[in-house]
Amino acid sequence: MGGGLPAGRGLLITERDGKLLHFDGEWQRRDVAGVPQVYASGQGGLLDLVAARDFAATREIFLTYAEPADGGARTAVAVARLSEDARTLDDLRVIFRMSPTVPGGRHFGSRVVENADGTIFVTLGERGQADLAQDVSTHMGKVVRLNRDGSLPDGNPDFGVGAAPGLWSIGHRNPQGAALDADGRLWTVAHGARGGDEINRPEAGKNYGWPVISYGRAYSGLTIGEGTHKQGMEQPVTYWDPSIAPSGMAILSGRMFPEWEGDIFVGSLKDDYVSRLDRESDRIVAEEGLFRGTFARIRDVREGPDGALWFLSEGDGALYRVTPAE
Repeated sequence: MGGGLPAGRGLLITERDGKLLHFDGEWQRRDVAGVPQVYASGQGGLLDLVAARDFAATREIFLTYAEPADGGARTAVAVARLSEDARTLDDLRVIFRMSPTVPGGRHFGSRVVENADGTIFVTLGERGQADLAQDVSTHMGKVVRLNRDGSLPDGNPDFGVGAAPGLWSIGHRNPQGAALDADGRLWTVAHGARGGDEINRPEAGKNYGWPVISYGRAYSGLTIGEGTHKQGMEQPVTYWDPSIAPSGMAILSGRMFPEWEGDIFVGSLKDDYVSRLDRESDRIVAEEGLFRGTFARIRDVREGPDGALWFLSEGDGALYRVTPAE
């Protein structure tokens, strides 16, 4: 996963096995020390990275990762300061740990997004234990909202007695992309099973249905849950069937691409393209497949500080920057 730093300070890229790489303004690469120990198995490892909005003053970054623990692993979130020479992470402290810990290497999520008010959203997969996405006593299959020190902010919804701390929304399968729109609203993209990849706009206290409702099927071919609709459960903004295996997500500001202002961009791990979703308010009105078949396994998509579109390809292990044609 990639994360841009303020102008002139380069960028950071995480690798699943726990490496954190810094590239300076001259594209010189160095490893960054001080990364927490990760559970690099299956889909677990070092996951997302975002520079804090006040990075220029604090040099703080947020990391999400699969953390080894008794009985298996869990998604965790840490905050650390990047040293002035970008060689180490200092003052690293874990501000959130998923509960409970379970075995296996599936469905960790995870994305972290910082809001304008300083709170953060974190997306969490259901760790392959689908029914727990509906169990509010766990963090599995949820979006949580936290203060940047890990404490609980005002304004979170009340999921009742015994609910896990920090819950914002429930009923998610494995959200691997997240971004804010120009109005500060959260959008996510999640893997389905055989079909049923979903884009949602998670709102406080709402239930997004997994595994009770879904537009996909189990890998065995059997139906999932009770169908596609149920009272009290939200519908996706859009979905893919068959699956594209979505990864990272960006919502472009239009600074460099005015014609794409507000559009959603999602990487595909299976079909090897970047999906541009033409968005009008809360509706998706069209889809365009960019670079289809040119790059293999698009893992992450971001907007750069200048408005350029960036994406990472696993096929050649390369980072690409997209600007308008001259």
